[in-house]
Amino acid sequence: MSFLEYANTMITEMLGPFGLVMLVGAIGFTMIVATLPVLLKKEEDPLDRLKAANQPPKPDKSDNKRQRLREEKKKDQLEKYATFLEPQDEEAYSAMKLKLLQAGYKSRNAVRNFHFAKFALGIIGLILGCIYAYLDSLTNEELTGQAVAFMIVIPGFAGYMFPMYWITRRQATRQQNIEDGFPDSLDLMLVCVEAGQSLDQSIMRVAREMKSGFPDLAGEYEMVSQELKAGKDKEAVMRDMAERCGTPDITSFVTVLIQSQQFGTSIADALRVYAGEMRDKRVMRAEEKANKLPTKMTLATMMLTVPPLLLILIGPSVYAMGDILGSAGG
Repeated sequence: MSFLEYANTMITEMLGPFGLVMLVGAIGFTMIVATLPVLLKKEEDPLDRLKAANQPPKPDKSDNKRQRLREEKKKDQLEKYATFLEPQDEEAYSAMKLKLLQAGYKSRNAVRNFHFAKFALGIIGLILGCIYAYLDSLTNEELTGQAVAFMIVIPGFAGYMFPMYWITRRQATRQQNIEDGFPDSLDLMLVCVEAGQSLDQSIMRVAREMKSGFPDLAGEYEMVSQELKAGKDKEAVMRDMAERCGTPDITSFVTVLIQSQQFGTSIADALRVYAGEMRDKRVMRAEEKANKLPTKMTLATMMLTVPPLLLILIGPSVYAMGDILGSAGG
């Protein structure tokens, strides 16, 4: 017996009929994990070295608190893997960042953390799939190689795609919450403006009042008020809000405010007309959902009512026919 046959026999006895496949997979996974630090190592750019050399020395720890406030307190552990975890294409990076913003994740490193979650959950899924395949191979001797591959690949693929699924669901839920609370916020804003408050003060008041019922929409209004306090241009602030929300209602509202400011028309009149349209639109959405309900219930109604009805109507006839056929055969 040759050495290869002897080794194959030992592996089969120790790990089961698919021990060789599992061993090769484990070796490949170990090699990938071992080479990842080398591939992910970020080389220092010569321009960065030149910039660091021209920068003034950092202040000592004995400096006052005002200087220490501007220093970075915590270094991101994933920064050195940014070239691997972040898309290098500017368009893809901007699209992913916008999607995360619309889902409510406004961190500076949100894109990097998202791709790290996909990579980590994919690896964890592959490990769990390997463990499950190994345990199943110990009890099931008729397990095929294709089944083993599916057991390993499907958990890894599910773990890799779960962050995208979560972000998509979170984005849709957040946009729905914003649309639900937007008509009420317009009514409250109209009351504040007609009471003599400015638009900036009205937005701040709406943010405080809406926080308990609609925190997503209140957070957007609060961010708008903070950016306006910081001195940012009002038109740019409103357009950024429309981009973060990603709903047609907010986009139309921003357009109305910008046009009202450009043409010098009354903001109260514009808010009154638009608030009425939003209330009518909310009623139409409710009617649309009510009209869709009978269609959605048709299939469930058929599945729950037709089989019992057929059993009641046709069951006695089938039973009587069975007795007749049985008597005739006897």
